Amino acid sequence: MTTTALPEQTAAPARRRFTVDEYCAMADAGIFAEEERIELLDGEIFVMPPIGPPHEFGTDLLNRELAHLLYDRALVRVQNSLRLDDYGLPEPDIAVVRFRDDYHRNRPTPADVLLVIEIADSSLRYDRNVKLPRYAAAGIPEVWIANVPARQVEAFHDPVDGVYQSSRIVPADGRISPRTFPDVVLTVGDFLLA
Repeated sequence: MTTTALPEQTAAPARRRFTVDEYCAMADAGIFAEEERIELLDGEIFVMPPIGPPHEFGTDLLNRELAHLLYDRALVRVQNSLRLDDYGLPEPDIAVVRFRDDYHRNRPTPADVLLVIEIADSSLRYDRNVKLPRYAAAGIPEVWIANVPARQVEAFHDPVDGVYQSSRIVPADGRISPRTFPDVVLTVGDFLLA
């Protein structure tokens, strides 16, 4: 019996990227566990770590303050999805978006977003290294990473070619305002508690 050598594979395996529509269809079909926190970025599905009390409470405090200060000026969305493009559907902790009357049909897009805030405790590296570049590439004008362990806000703005051109760090005793609403002044230590 003679054996014939099979031709060698020359192509490496490729990753299969999912579109937002495919991802939503999978969610609707119940493929993901309900308690699983997941996001779609660049067509890849990321399983998010559980949220701890400092993250939860910081989100609650920011939501309360921003919703009050921006009432009738913008909509404050908490841990709801934002369609970056055909392959990105993150769920930022807070997104301040322009008012639109069709969010019940269509998710906000980068053109709607005024500010994204990520409360970062266990997710700090992911928020900085994975989500921040995607927000910049989508043209989100301003992103705050509320660094829970350091009790400071890392503020990024002015995206150009997928990179934020300006950044600053605001410590716990410092004050910060969204660039779109300079009259809205927050003290970092009021929402990042020790």
